[in-house]
Amino acid sequence: MTTLQTVLITGICLLLLLSLMAVLALPGLRLRQVGRFLRESLEDPTREKEWPRALNPIGAELSALRDRLIQQQEEVRQQERRRQELIAFLAHDLKTPLTSVMGYLELLWNEPDLDREQRVKYTGIALDKARRLEELVGEFFDINTMELRLEHHDPIQISFLLEQLADEFYPLFAAKELRCTPDIQPHLVVAGEGDKLARVFDNVLRNAVSYSAPGGPVELIARQEGENAVVTVTNEGLEIPEKELTNIFEKFYRLDTARSTRTGGAGLGLAIAKEIVELHGGSIHAESTGRRTAFVITLPLCQKP
Repeated sequence: MTTLQTVLITGICLLLLLSLMAVLALPGLRLRQVGRFLRESLEDPTREKEWPRALNPIGAELSALRDRLIQQQEEVRQQERRRQELIAFLAHDLKTPLTSVMGYLELLWNEPDLDREQRVKYTGIALDKARRLEELVGEFFDINTMELRLEHHDPIQISFLLEQLADEFYPLFAAKELRCTPDIQPHLVVAGEGDKLARVFDNVLRNAVSYSAPGGPVELIARQEGENAVVTVTNEGLEIPEKELTNIFEKFYRLDTARSTRTGGAGLGLAIAKEIVELHGGSIHAESTGRRTAFVITLPLCQKP
């Protein structure tokens, strides 16, 4: 069952329930007239239509329900449009690294006399493209399997987690000549699942690497503020327009002007990060001023005994 079908069925049930309440309250109601009104309203909620006089007692509820139904239908249409665009993007993005992998492997196969330096170079390029292909396939797989929930709440030392991730990201920073000096307050402990929180910070750091200008700084700062741990990841590069700062956390959303073979993806990384953070009782938002973009993650600290 599609999301749109779910929305429509929900709307039908609510409308029928309201109508049934009206029928019970008004025995002389013309059921045929009410049925026609409901059918036409569900076929085209955007069409302005005056409801039968007998439904006036629930007119406000009907109006609110119709407005909500119209809004939900529009949200579903927008998500479906983004999904279709995503499929087109992925088809292109999958083809590009696959073509490179095939090309370099054929070259290695057809040229057995290549010297060791060339062979190592071509093998490295093919491996890099194959890894990119694996990332894209993984994102595509997440589209239909992303169901996130917390199985347990364990104390997580995010200070140590962030330091570990900063070390793991060193090769990615070095590849773009990025300078990252973590500034992490020790002993920041939150309750949740470590692997899911690691995915949050991994997604945000990968985003910073992808959209940073070569040679620029990447700041990773973690501080206690009141009863919360606040983690800020800042990079310099592509400016995000103010109106896009909220959209980037939606599923399947990508900044079209930033799309490229290397940075293009399924548009799920930040959406997944947002869902995980909210599951932990926190929040995430983006700020962009000029060429500096910051992602701010707030998580409640474990209460001390």
